[in-house]
Amino acid sequence: MSQARPGLPPGPAPHRLLGNLPEFASDVLGFFTRSARTYGDVVTLTLGGRVAFMLNHPDLIEQVLVGQQRNFVKHSWFWRHVTAVFGHGLLTNEGDAWLAQRRMIQPAFHKERIAGYGRTMVDFTERMLDGWKDGEVRDLHRDVMGLTLEIVAKVLFDADVKQDVAAVEVALDDALEAVALRFRRPFRVPDWIPIPSNVRYNRSVRQLDEIVYRFIREHEQRGPENGSDLLSVLMSARTEDGRPMPRKQIRDEATTLLLAGHETTALTLSWTFALLSQHPDVADRLAAELDDVLGDRPPAVEDLPRLRYTEQVVAESMRLYPPAYVIGREALAGCEIGGWKVPAGTTLFMVPWVMHRDPRWFADPEVFRPERWNGGLAERLPRFAYFPFGGGPRLCVGNRFAMMEAVLLLASVARRFRVRLDPDRMPGLFPSITLRPLEGVHARVVSRGSRARSPQPPERKTAAPA
Repeated sequence: MSQARPGLPPGPAPHRLLGNLPEFASDVLGFFTRSARTYGDVVTLTLGGRVAFMLNHPDLIEQVLVGQQRNFVKHSWFWRHVTAVFGHGLLTNEGDAWLAQRRMIQPAFHKERIAGYGRTMVDFTERMLDGWKDGEVRDLHRDVMGLTLEIVAKVLFDADVKQDVAAVEVALDDALEAVALRFRRPFRVPDWIPIPSNVRYNRSVRQLDEIVYRFIREHEQRGPENGSDLLSVLMSARTEDGRPMPRKQIRDEATTLLLAGHETTALTLSWTFALLSQHPDVADRLAAELDDVLGDRPPAVEDLPRLRYTEQVVAESMRLYPPAYVIGREALAGCEIGGWKVPAGTTLFMVPWVMHRDPRWFADPEVFRPERWNGGLAERLPRFAYFPFGGGPRLCVGNRFAMMEAVLLLASVARRFRVRLDPDRMPGLFPSITLRPLEGVHARVVSRGSRARSPQPPERKTAAPA
């Protein structure tokens, strides 16, 4: 049911006091999908007392993220819920301060630099796999969250967090559960009010702070000038008047990179393992490529150009289950998007979960079909039909890092093990800041033994995008 509102795009009829918040709160992904399919490329949503627009066409998304990007800032209503976690780090800052941060951090993610991280990624993964037993049931989500946390701490901060993995997992889980609740409330409850979710949230922030400030103390003790890792760079940086970066700012940057730097890859792998278990033909073809390219050795960065199908599996997993499932922006000044007037202060939602499943751009959009990426599909698609890492000047600074890591880690695991979940049940969805599996990914891991080659299945024919 729609309700016409003068001067506004069409959209679902709002309730008198809460607007569309009840539907948004009960099933945010389903609500976004239904709204887009029912009301078109520009949809009006009412969340509590706030009016927001949802954009569902690549050209309109490009206007916001690229063409008019100077008129849009990160969605303040969204990010104010996580200020205590991320502070004013790269993820949340704006303007000249953000640009200076980006320029300082960017070199750590240059192509040549991240290639040097590949050996650490594989070595850490092989160490994890050495602890797996044939036939045991494991929570693969927990495994890869711990693995990617150790990797990002080592390559960016030269820190060992093996002893901290459990604490970080608990802290992050508590924080994300609290944030998910906050998105669904019609009003904001300040952090200092001791309701149970705030108590857990504040405790999680303190736990994360203890770990990150320990990294900083360790670097101070040995002298940051003696290190080449990103944390050393941050601690050695000086402002124009020669002052060092404030300790709180270093903490904000380090926390942002530690959490965001491992979450995307871990979630991509979690959903990939679940999808592979449901699609044994894809798992067979992946194993055949790994046997052909790698034989009995672990992967290396030099193998990446030949691991084409492995990369397609990762790309297709991020299409169906994008870790960053929604992107929000807020208009600084009134403007026009898609023929509609956008008042200053309006929130705009752009939803990869919806765009990546749009039949206008992807044939059989609900089907997991990695080979759809053959033949240059990525180049034929509109620019923002597929955008798992965002886009424009605020494109994820670690996108190449995350993609390389996901391919290398998937190759390492799939070379040695198959994973088996209940073939009729995918893990539930838990959309908070990112798109997580609700209760993990519990699967039986089966050793491939000698990894004898199985015949590569014939390639399925893929219809052209609608």
